[in-house]
Amino acid sequence: MEKRRWVFMVGVVAVTYLLLQSLLLPYENALRSLLPDGEIPVRAKSSFLAVHSAAKSVMVRNPLTVNASELSNDSMVVEVVRTEGVGRAIENGGGLKGEDSDAENGFASDEKGLDNDFELFVDGNLNSGSPPYENVLHMNDNLALEIVRNEENSSVLDESGGVSLEQIVKPNNGVSVGKNPEENTSLKSENSKGVDTTIQSPPLALPMTASSITITHIENVVSNASSSALQREGMTLKNDSVLMNSTRKKEMRCNMPPKSITSLYEMNRILARHRRSMRPRQSSVRDQEIVAVKSHIEHAPVVINDAELYAPLFRNVSMFKKSYELMERTLKVYVYRDGSKPIFHQPILKGLYASEGWFMKLMEGNRRFVVKDPRKAHLFYMPFSSRMLEYTLYVRNSHNRTNLRQYLKDYSEKIAAKYPYWNRTGGADHFLVACHDWAPYETRHHMEHCIKALCNADVTAGFKIGRDVSLPETYVRAARHPLRDLGGKPPSQRHILAFYAGNMHGYLRPILLKYWKDKDPDMRILGPMPPGVASKMNYIQHMKSSKYCICPKGYEVNSPRVVEAIFYECVPVIISDNFVPPFFEVLDWGAFSLIVAEKDIPNLKDILLSIPKEKYLELQLGVRKLQKHFLWHAKPLKYDLFHMTLHSIWYNRVFQIKLR
Repeated sequence: MEKRRWVFMVGVVAVTYLLLQSLLLPYENALRSLLPDGEIPVRAKSSFLAVHSAAKSVMVRNPLTVNASELSNDSMVVEVVRTEGVGRAIENGGGLKGEDSDAENGFASDEKGLDNDFELFVDGNLNSGSPPYENVLHMNDNLALEIVRNEENSSVLDESGGVSLEQIVKPNNGVSVGKNPEENTSLKSENSKGVDTTIQSPPLALPMTASSITITHIENVVSNASSSALQREGMTLKNDSVLMNSTRKKEMRCNMPPKSITSLYEMNRILARHRRSMRPRQSSVRDQEIVAVKSHIEHAPVVINDAELYAPLFRNVSMFKKSYELMERTLKVYVYRDGSKPIFHQPILKGLYASEGWFMKLMEGNRRFVVKDPRKAHLFYMPFSSRMLEYTLYVRNSHNRTNLRQYLKDYSEKIAAKYPYWNRTGGADHFLVACHDWAPYETRHHMEHCIKALCNADVTAGFKIGRDVSLPETYVRAARHPLRDLGGKPPSQRHILAFYAGNMHGYLRPILLKYWKDKDPDMRILGPMPPGVASKMNYIQHMKSSKYCICPKGYEVNSPRVVEAIFYECVPVIISDNFVPPFFEVLDWGAFSLIVAEKDIPNLKDILLSIPKEKYLELQLGVRKLQKHFLWHAKPLKYDLFHMTLHSIWYNRVFQIKLR
């Protein structure tokens, strides 16, 4: 009886614990928290075997192993889940920086890696004559394959239906995933004039009225002390870097302030005067259609009080509306079928690389824009995943990404030789969508004339304003429910002036914490939050309760916190010199955000307090109106993130082309 009573009490405690976990902590696997670090609950729903390896290093070879001809009609979902203790390959001297635990804490990390959940679609056919996992990825012997339990207790299936295998392909301290500083990030954009970034909006973006704060007013708030403070921080970093050799300096550029700064005002000037016109070698009917469209857009009728569009968000709402309508009526896209999985045609739908994955999935499955005959196409889409390219080909600790760039170079040469369309325009009517930070390097030179939709939109790293598209970096926690926890508190219930929490990546975040961590109760500036779902919920509630959400750069200029702030209806404060904000060609970021120069961090609170209440309410209203343009939907909606991305690609192409 005593033993039964003891067993009963243990069972009651366990059930209560799991119940509380599932109610209060909806994003985590409750069972997982009961296990020691590094252990993962196993549930086999297929015949896969769990193979463990204690190898210290692994390299994934031959990405072409997964071939469409080897696969069956069955669809399966392969979910690669977080690996404990495996850092992403951020090259820092001779070692690797650990993965940003922000994603583990429940909020978006600027540094993406194996820790971050992501889901990908594989049209899979497993040959009966060989082990199943050999048809998924061909790796060397130092590979751990584990079958794991899906966090959502269900898998994201293709719309056509499929079989959930709920499995993982997980390297054991091997394949590293990460954000290596670009080897040539010091290349200065030809458009960069070295103008310091201040809080500026596009010309005529904010009317000079009593209810609006002017650029001059904000600039007067900022003292010269802020500039010298950041210079001292930069000098410290530069003095430290003297001890490094030339190779190490290249690797550490992400930890040093940029050599040149392009202000938002200068970016607007570049956009106005540098619409790069490309003459095709041979004009086609499609080119003539685009030229006709351009004329209609430039002479668009004035839009007044449109029910679907909030005019203050846009540079020119009339041109945007007309361009969008013409895109829906005119645009046709050919999606190349060339390229093998997992690098091509395999979208990641969860985690920090979700933007490129969701676009790939929705574009390839679209019937309105996609055509099977390339002769009818205005644009050509190259559907590769920059995340899977790095995951599949990069050799950990090699400090060498030339094989990744060579892989895409070979691909572009292949389609140029196979089809006549690339050579006709030099690739100017081709586009790619990539969210990994290495994408600018991987697509340099051989894809230089293509339209690049990039999350890493850095004007000093080759991003061309007026041709390339700044892609929003979205952190999707659940692929089946991408809109979970959408929204926030009304302005009257937002009692925190400013909020930030995250890891100390790059040179800027330590400066932010140096000036504001535990210095002011109104400035809730924190470092890394402790792991666990409680921290995840705490982070979300802070964003929902804050007036301003601080979005500092990490290793690169882009940050998922910008979209997170919009998601939770918090006014984003972007602190990232040389960052081109998403959809820069059509949106007026001065209407719903603040862009603060890195040198002004010491005066951050003064800047925020200098904004009148009426102006803040205008900004917060702008965020709420903007929100629908930054959301993914399983079935795309008008003006949503899929259509906004496609529109900016279309819009830039329209204003690029020029016939003889």
